[in-house]
Amino acid sequence: MVYFWIALGSALGGVARYSMQGWAARSLGPTFPWGTLFVNIIGCTFIGWFATMTAPEGRILVASTTRQFVMVGICGGFTTFSSFSLETLNLARAGEPGRAMAYVLASVLVCLLGVWLGSVAALEMSR
Repeated sequence: MVYFWIALGSALGGVARYSMQGWAARSLGPTFPWGTLFVNIIGCTFIGWFATMTAPEGRILVASTTRQFVMVGICGGFTTFSSFSLETLNLARAGEPGRAMAYVLASVLVCLLGVWLGSVAALEMSR
């Protein structure tokens, strides 16, 4: 049954990712993968918050299946590290190594910051 919940979460996350990427491309233009960057930042921030809030010592008690549905399913379907990698390669192949490197650095640093901020927010909410 857990595979069903992970699959459902993945589908929901994938649809949300597609929507956000489309919105970013329409709003900000298709020349830089803003949608993927935003998705990864939001997804990393949320997973940091959720993992901390629902950990055994966290404030919210949820079943392990719920954690898998959200963290493996929704977050896994929503965040896009495989898309990130392909888009980085495409920027480099298009003769834009500087933009490719900026994308890598922004993605990694800001997403790590997002996980930390999400965790800090959850710890503060647990007091």
